[in-house]
Amino acid sequence: MCGTPEELWEGRATVRMTTIDLMAADARGLTHGGFYFGMADYAAMLAVNDPNVVLGAAETRFLKPVQTGDDLLAQATIIGEKGKKRIVEVSVSRGEEIVFDGTFTCFVLPTHVFDA
Repeated sequence: MCGTPEELWEGRATVRMTTIDLMAADARGLTHGGFYFGMADYAAMLAVNDPNVVLGAAETRFLKPVQTGDDLLAQATIIGEKGKKRIVEVSVSRGEEIVFDGTFTCFVLPTHVFDA
């Protein structure tokens, strides 16, 4: 329920999702922000594209309300890299309008997080 990958390049990824009734936070169709936060996180992980990547932190902004039935596109790009740390900028848009953006701090671990 976090979208479908559309494109994957070195250090960049896009994910598309159409919000559905099950995502509604109320009877008027306001979509719960956790769904498009998850979509943005998924896009960030795909941009890093490593099996041992984990999210360490996120600084985000919910800019516009999202309604059930909206078609969303998340675009993620790595903007910084130092050692195991990756900084990924993500924006989620509905058409030309940005509804969510954020900076995700990801870490590429030497082994799976459960093996650490």
